[in-house]
Amino acid sequence: MTVTGPTEAAEPSATGSATAEPSAVESAAARAAGLLSRPVAINGLTVPNRIVMAPMTRMFSPGGVPGEDVRSYYARRAAAGVGLIVTEGTYVGHESAGQSDRVPRFHGEEQLAGWAKVAEDVHAAGGTIVPQLWHIGMVRKQGDPPFADAPAIGPSGIRLNGAEGTGRAMTRADLDAVIGAFAEAAAAAERIGFDGVELHGAHGYLLDQFLWAGTNRRTDAYGGDPVARTRFTAELVAAVRAAVSPAFPVIFRYSQWKSDNYDARLAETPQELEAILAPLAAAGVDAFHASTRRYWLPEFDGSDLNLAGWTRKLTGLPAITVGSVGLDGDFIRAFAGEGAPVGSLDNLLDRLERDEFDLVAVGRALLQDPDWAAKVLTGRFADLLPYDAAAARTLT
Repeated sequence: MTVTGPTEAAEPSATGSATAEPSAVESAAARAAGLLSRPVAINGLTVPNRIVMAPMTRMFSPGGVPGEDVRSYYARRAAAGVGLIVTEGTYVGHESAGQSDRVPRFHGEEQLAGWAKVAEDVHAAGGTIVPQLWHIGMVRKQGDPPFADAPAIGPSGIRLNGAEGTGRAMTRADLDAVIGAFAEAAAAAERIGFDGVELHGAHGYLLDQFLWAGTNRRTDAYGGDPVARTRFTAELVAAVRAAVSPAFPVIFRYSQWKSDNYDARLAETPQELEAILAPLAAAGVDAFHASTRRYWLPEFDGSDLNLAGWTRKLTGLPAITVGSVGLDGDFIRAFAGEGAPVGSLDNLLDRLERDEFDLVAVGRALLQDPDWAAKVLTGRFADLLPYDAAAARTLT
């Protein structure tokens, strides 16, 4: 993640905390192990347990090449029991895709060779891994690396704050080029040994800019109502699906909130959400990764279901939940230099037990502690570590 934002007022936590008797601790440990250790299928991939490493941009890949430190970083977490690793966002092969020469790229001979070694090491450690494929769209500032002359592009040339004139609306040629870049990256992922791909359609980046009415003001076939705003992204998903084998998983990450606009919403009702998700599922998405800031909050009035829960209900596909899992405090505060204490997993396990969602993505807790999954799966809750914001500045 690369979002920034102000420190916010305290929010309700997932659960309260209390000192438990030893028998209660043992029971909770057995429950966590039982629920989280179950395998789950995403298309042709069997993930050995329900724990996912959430994608977190680390910027430790000079020239866009993941090195030995990146390999070790992911392999350590796989060795400690993370079932599925979603890599940090990786730029697809389009010059406007990124804004840093230290964020890894998923194109180029040297870059892909580095990623092949990452996948090999994760597999050797017993895990599964998918790269997150990324284009930032109108978030880009012209002049930034890795391709300084590349313009910012988006559905309407409008930034997340509504500013115009700092980029340009995508032409048909642009649409085709971006679709091709994602498809080529997906094919490369399968070729070099990854277990699937995740498409980054969240947080106000390019694919999300098409989905959201705030940045998509097109008057052609790619703008208008939710179904029309989904058309470009659905075409991209279909191209990715066609570029890989039928059993190769395609995961789609999306969110309501945007970078620096935490109240933004793609959908105000379940019906509006279904209008967006159904075309993506029909185009070839195998699972959805529903990004929220606090997994325990209900998404729509009249139901306790969170965004992942609604996603699973509306599509019938596996859903990944995420948002402050294992910690008592919103992740946005981490970007203001704040830590977070360990939080209870009871609410999470309640929801997993009733099949509200299928997998659980963990961010800061895994950033802080490579052994988080092993501790949870073996009931060593007392050994879990609070989050220190300094963990974001190192690669361990």
